[in-house]
Formats: sequence, structure tokens, C-alpha cells
Amino acid sequence: MHDLNTPKKASMLDASIPVITLILLLTLAVFYFGDDSSYGPNQIALLMAMGTAIIIGIKNGHNWHSIEKAIVHGISLSLGAILILLAVGSLIGTWLLSGTVPTMIYYGLQLLNPSWFYAAACVMCAIVAMSIGSSWTTAATIGVALIGIAQGLNLSPEITAGAVISGAYFGDKISPLSETTNLAPAIAGSELFAHIRYMFWTTTPSIVTALTLFIIIGLNETITVNNDSIDLLSVQLAEQFNISVLNLIPLLVLLTLAIKKVPAFPAVAIGAFIGGVWACVFQQELIVRLGGDVDLLTANIKVIWTAFFNGVSIETGNVELNKLLSGGGMSSMLNTIWLIMCALSFGAVLEHLGMLKKFVDAILASAKTTGSLIASTVATCIGTNLLAADQYMSIVMPGRMYKEEYQRRGLDPLVLSRTLEDSGTITSPLIPWNTCAVYMSGVLLVNPLDYIFYCFFNWFNPILAVIYGFIGFNIKKIAVKVIVKADDQIA
Repeated sequence: MHDLNTPKKASMLDASIPVITLILLLTLAVFYFGDDSSYGPNQIALLMAMGTAIIIGIKNGHNWHSIEKAIVHGISLSLGAILILLAVGSLIGTWLLSGTVPTMIYYGLQLLNPSWFYAAACVMCAIVAMSIGSSWTTAATIGVALIGIAQGLNLSPEITAGAVISGAYFGDKISPLSETTNLAPAIAGSELFAHIRYMFWTTTPSIVTALTLFIIIGLNETITVNNDSIDLLSVQLAEQFNISVLNLIPLLVLLTLAIKKVPAFPAVAIGAFIGGVWACVFQQELIVRLGGDVDLLTANIKVIWTAFFNGVSIETGNVELNKLLSGGGMSSMLNTIWLIMCALSFGAVLEHLGMLKKFVDAILASAKTTGSLIASTVATCIGTNLLAADQYMSIVMPGRMYKEEYQRRGLDPLVLSRTLEDSGTITSPLIPWNTCAVYMSGVLLVNPLDYIFYCFFNWFNPILAVIYGFIGFNIKKIAVKVIVKADDQIA
């Protein structure tokens, strides 16, 4: 007999209704608002779907106090990411003002050949992300500059964004400094460096395939490079900024802090502060122009202060260059934070009401072989990314739910930890409303629906993980010790 004080377990129908509601509303948001769907419509869709789930939860006996507590807890998980986002907004603003990003663009225009630009962009981001352990910081620094270089070379920002994300996530994934790379083995029960070595079996073919495709695209794309335009753009950059290799010091400081394992928020905040100092030292002419009719001290205070919270807006006479050199500031991240909070609230409600677990249990019931178990894990991680909209939840929840099953089937914890990263971490920037995709879109200024087709590494990696599972390639088993009893030996 059901205890009236105990909430009723969610049925499959209960779990499906909020998901179907979300899918329909997100589809309508894209249909009616297009590229602007992430600037409000998607947030409303997530909140309405969450409201639907709450109504079902209350029908099943859950009380509002427990649901509200789950929502608050879900949002609290994102507070660290929100602080990083605000710091990144300030960093972009001060690095634009200090000439750090313009300098990277200036030298990039001189050095990078359009034919191998996409592959080079992927490799550069992979090296930086591997060194600092952060795909987010890589995208916000090197990635922003590469998007600017692509525009200067008349190359596709969408393909460039795909190359940036492919390289950044490869480097992040194999870096011992990465949060997700540490999280996956911690959840699965494997050892960090063994986990990283084991991931090379899936990541190496995936990144090689991605680089090959980027090279082919670069060699076969009809590229019209106007050297006069590049020269003009370089001249305009030099007119607006004091271009010098010294402007790259803020970047070197940030990379050093990351390599020294300084946490992301203080490291990025320090990078932003140094950008402000560098602007004061090296970009006085620009600050005077932006400051207007005020004295020098007031111009420095107001312009640099504004760069922290509202970025910069530079008028060059070139519309495209204006877009490239303007932006940043904490305010530029507020929409991203809005979407993150809505997405995590929705995911927290689904988890609290047992709806996510309902999907996992249904999937596990049909996973009879090792291949189907790995495929189910991949599907669950992707599904959690779709529903909970957060890469950390896509690692933690499936990891907790599948850990015992992997052990029961004699699979090494490395198999689970690798699968969690091959699917949970990697697919997060492919889902437009996921926190990672929202961040990448906000930093690179490219719509996720436009760049996802070119994130070759992120697509191929989970596919390869499933293929390995079904063909049994490189699936590590637990070494089982055979214990022989004394009576058996006598017999």
C-alpha cells in the first residue's frame, strides 16, 4: 500500500511530458525568433517546461518546499561557472582595450595561410587547452583572436568556430588540469593518469580525422584573399592601437597562472586586471579618444572601468572591424548567465522528481551486451546534456547510475570514465541550450546552430566510443583472481 506521505514515483509518461514540452517550445523558439532564440525565448521555454514538470511532481506528492530547495541547489552548482563567466567578460573587454586581442589578430593576419588556417586554428587551441586545462579560457582568448583573423582573411567564422571548439575540447579532455578530466575518473573510480592514457585510444583517431577534414576544407574551399584588404585591415589596427609584442604579456601571464594550477576564476580575473593596467600603460591615445572631452585622469578611470563591466566600443570607419574590436564586459555575459540558470533549474527539477532516472532505467533494461551498455551510457550522457543542459551533470549522473553495472559485468572503471568523457564532455557544446554551447556562442559570436556542423572532433569521438564497444576493441576488463579453497585442492 502506498504511503500517503511518500511521493509517488514518476512514470515514463510523467517523465516524457516535460521533455516533449521542452522540445516543442524550443522548436517554436527557433522557428519564430531564429538566431535570437537564445536571447530570451529559449529561457522561457526552459522555465515553462520546468513548470510542467513541477505540476506533475506536485501531482505525484512532492511538495513545493522540496522542489524549491532542489532548484536552489541546482543553481548553486553553477555559481562557480557564473563567476568565471563574469571574469571572462571583463577579460575580453580589457584585452580589447589593452591591444592584446588586436595584437594577436594583427600578427595572425601576417602569419597564417588561409589554405591551412582551419587546421592550424584547431592545433593552436588544442595546445593551449592542454596546457591550461580549460576549453572555455582557450575559446575566450585564442578563439576570439582566431575568429577575428578569419574575418580578416575572408574565411568562414562558422568553420573557424568548429575548429576552435574541436581543438579546445581535445586539449581540455587530455589535460590533467581539466575539471572534467578529473571529475570523470573520480566518479567512475579510475586513476587520473591511467584515464588520460586510456582516452588516447578514442581521442587520437578523432582529432586526426578532424584535422584531416579541416585540411581538406581549407585546400578545396574557394578562398579569395585580397592582400590589399589584409594590408588595409592591418593598417587600421595599427592606427587604433599601439601594436607591440608587449601586448601579449597578459596572455602569457594567464597561461602561466593556469599551468601553475591557479583556479580559473582568480586566474581570469588577474588576467583581466593586467589587461586594464596594460591599457593604461600602452593605449593612452585610444583611451583619450574614447574618453571624450574630459581630463586624462578621468578618461583613464572611466574608460578602463567601463571595459570591465560594459566592454569597449571602437569606431574605425570599417563596420566589420568595429564588430571585431567592440564588445566584452560583464554585461555581455548576463544573457548567458540567464540561460544557464534556467537550464540548470530545469535539470535540477527533473533529477529531484526522479524523471531523469526513469529514462536511464528504461535504457539499461535493453543493454544486454558490452556494446549496448556503452551505447546506452553515451546516449544517457547526451540525453542528460539535452535535458539538464550541463556537462558536469552529464558526467556525474550517468556515472553514478552505471558504475555498479560496469562492475557487475567485469568492466574496468577506465571503460566507464572514458565513455563519460567521450560523450558527456564532448557533446556539451553541440546542444544550443547547453551551458557550454551558450558560452561558446557568447564568446565566439557564432550561433551554435551554425558551428555545430564543423565540430568534427566532438561528433566523431562519441561515435568511435560506441564502435569500440560493439567490436570489443580496447575494452579493458577487471582482472579477476581465482581463489581455490583448501577442500577443493584436497579433492
